[in-house]
Formats: sequence, C-alpha cells, structure tokens
Amino acid sequence: MAAVIGNSVANDGVMRSAEALGRALVDAGFRIINGGLGGVMEAASRGARSSAAWREGDVVGVIPGYDKSAVSEHVDVCVATGMGWARNVIIVASADVVIAVGGGSGTLSEIAFAWQLGKPVVALDTGDGWSHELAGRALDDRRNDVILRAELPIDAVRLAQEAVVRKGE
Repeated sequence: MAAVIGNSVANDGVMRSAEALGRALVDAGFRIINGGLGGVMEAASRGARSSAAWREGDVVGVIPGYDKSAVSEHVDVCVATGMGWARNVIIVASADVVIAVGGGSGTLSEIAFAWQLGKPVVALDTGDGWSHELAGRALDDRRNDVILRAELPIDAVRLAQEAVVRKGE
C-alpha cells in the first residue's frame, strides 16, 4: 500500500500530478491510502479510481473527524478516526511506502513519521512544498538513506516499487 500525502489545497499542476500518480500507482498494483479529504488526497483518489486496474477497496481515506460524509467521493473505504492530525500516524504506519506531493505542515509531519518508522519516502518534486524542499535529503542521521526525488508521477511509482522490494529483502 502506498500513502499519498500532500496539500489539502493545491494548484492545478500539483493536482494533475497527484491524479496521474494515483492512476499510475493502481496501474502498478498498489492500493493507496491518504487523508481522505480534498486537494492532493482527492486528486490521487480520483486518479486511482480512473485506473483500468482499479478494484473496489483500492482507495482508503483516513479522515480526521467522525463525520464520514466529509470523505472524498473518490474514496472506497473511509476510516473515521476523530483524531485530528494524529490520524497522520495511522496513514503512514499503514503504508509500505510514502509519496509526498507538495505539502505543508501536515505533510511534513507525515514525512517525519515515515522517516521515524523506517518507511521509504518518495518526494514527487512539483517545485513547491515539502516534497520540493526535502527531495534528495535525509531528515537526520538515524537512517542511511535519503528521501527519494521523482520528477514525474511514473518515476515516483518506479521508485516506490524499488523501495518496497529493497525493504523486503
């Protein structure tokens, strides 16, 4: 499972990248998990559901509140946590790999949780946000790797696949 994280409000270019990423992930056999709301989360979910390989249950949204009606219409499975930002830990812990697209402080917290949990992190570098700032960098010296940089959604999927294989070895 791949976590797709990023801005809840994003520009058109970031939204197109997130949608293409969601589609490419499901095409490659991944299920996706995200925060279940708008912006990058919704675009990735919409893209995932547009894949010819999509199956019911491939798109999981972990929302911060209890009201399931808040979830994006493109989410198959809604997990209503009532945990606010703490739901970010659930998203990251449930994933095999984390892919950041842009992102503000919520995305930064998810990247930090992924780093601490030893999850591979891929940054789709859209030119802004934390995915741009942290691509190719290590957060600290607790790990021997870096946040992987991808310029295109298809590159992010390839890096995610390779990282999952390496982690399983």
